[in-house]
Amino acid sequence: MPELPEVETVKRGLAPVLEGRRIVQAEALRPDLRFPLPNRLGQRLTGRVVSHVKRRAKFLLIGLDDGATLISHLGMSGRFRIFKKAPPALEKHDHVIFRTDQGAEVRYNDPRRFGFMDIADAGALINHPMLNSIGPEPLSDNFDAKVLAQALKDRQAPIKTALLDQSVIAGLGNIYVSEVLFRAGISPKRKAASVIGLRASKLYNAIVDVLNQAISAGGSSISDHRQPSGELGYFQHSFGVYGREGEACPGCNCNISKTGGVRRIQQSGRSTFYCTKQQR
Repeated sequence: MPELPEVETVKRGLAPVLEGRRIVQAEALRPDLRFPLPNRLGQRLTGRVVSHVKRRAKFLLIGLDDGATLISHLGMSGRFRIFKKAPPALEKHDHVIFRTDQGAEVRYNDPRRFGFMDIADAGALINHPMLNSIGPEPLSDNFDAKVLAQALKDRQAPIKTALLDQSVIAGLGNIYVSEVLFRAGISPKRKAASVIGLRASKLYNAIVDVLNQAISAGGSSISDHRQPSGELGYFQHSFGVYGREGEACPGCNCNISKTGGVRRIQQSGRSTFYCTKQQR
């Protein structure tokens, strides 16, 4: 599932094409994705000017000139594609289309249909059920090591599980939590409440560094992620531990024949990758 870097990459691709542009035609080619699409989606968007394209956690927020916001989540396989010239024929899984007054066409394609779209009316976005319990944005000015430690202080769950909780911190998922914990030198099995002081500072710095580097790389393309331009992300080539079970991690000086290299365990039904020597 796309995490913060992938969604941020999509946002940055859509913003130059949509912001300030009028949607001259919007069209839903099916009635639902993961959930039913908003009633009269096409009619409600047609004629509206896009005021901004933002991201909140793993959600895209497309603001409109009437104060409403189109909320979009990419699910497992959703992606937006941009065509600035004559678009090709529709593909089987093109489900929603936006055409702008500048002649661009933006298509939402989602083979598995685990994504969704909704419209929050003016003033209703902050209370939307998908957004109202999300924690701080990790790349914002409102987030630092102290805020992180405070959010973790009463949590007895493993730190890996805590960081996946969107009420603790926004936008992190399975891939980036494994990479962040590796860079911070913290075992995924450590109790979240024990991450204080220097450990919290290292964790905060690792979160910021990993996310910024992944965004710069266009995200990670492991299966479905594509940038709106159609290009792949390439941060997957920089993974230290994720998906590298049995391999040496960067900077490893241990005897892999004895340690087994990068370890994979199951936590909350998801695979966790880590180095038993470098992460404590």
